Order: sequence, then structure tokens, then C-alpha cells
Amino acid sequence: MDKEDRSIIRWIVGIVATILLLVCVCCYAVPKYGVWAAELNGRAELVRAEQNRKIRIFEAEANLEAEKLNAEAEVARAQGAARAIEIENGKLTETYIRYLWVRQQSDLGEKTVVYIPTEGGLPILEAGRLGKAAESSTGTDKLSAAAKGAE
Repeated sequence: MDKEDRSIIRWIVGIVATILLLVCVCCYAVPKYGVWAAELNGRAELVRAEQNRKIRIFEAEANLEAEKLNAEAEVARAQGAARAIEIENGKLTETYIRYLWVRQQSDLGEKTVVYIPTEGGLPILEAGRLGKAAESSTGTDKLSAAAKGAE
């Protein structure tokens, strides 16, 4: 063999040795990497679970505080109503009661049907109007009979 052939054989042996060395390193490193990656994923899940638990606790505390404040507001409203009744000392006049009733009508929003109490305290029902509308629009006997029975 000449010098040139020996040089080529050395290169081939060197390449094969390098490939075998890389295969051995991969056989050792890949399982270690899998364990390391699983450990990091586990830690990340643990931190995520702890954070979610803290968030749920914080939300529960906020809800509890809100409920306490709502309860305090309800107590204050009841105390104010009791104080108002005490000041009026049972001397509510019919006019004042009507004033209060009219004042609370602004809280109805976009509602269009209002039932006005009569002297007997009963609402005025619109059963007659319902019966006429049902007869004109559908013409069914059941709706007319129900409306007439309500009148």
C-alpha cells in the first residue's frame, strides 16, 4: 500500500470512529434529555396549578368582600327606611304615598305597561283589551272565551 491509500484508510477509520462516538453520545444523552424535559414540564405544571389556586382564592375573597359590602348597604338602606318611618311616625298621608309611588315609576326603564292601583288596592287589569286583540288577530274561540271569562 502506498502512502495515499493509507491516508484514505485513516480518513475512513476516523469518520467511522466519529460516527460511532456520536451514536454512543446520543444513546446516553437522549434519555437524560427526556428526563430533564419531563422534570421541567412537571415543574411548569406545578407552578401553573399553584397560580390557578391563588387566582381562585383571590376571586373567592373578592366575592366575599363584595357580599359583605352588599350586606352593609342593605342594612344601611333598612336603617334609613326605619328612620324615615320613625320620623313620619305613622302619619303618612294619601298624597305622600302617591308621591312616593310616582317617584318610583322612573325606575321602570322602558316598560310601557303600568298597572295603577285603585282605592281597593287592586290593579286595573286589561283583560278586555287582550280579548279584543285576540279576536281580531287570530279569531280563535279559545282565546276569546278565555278573555271573556277574565272580564
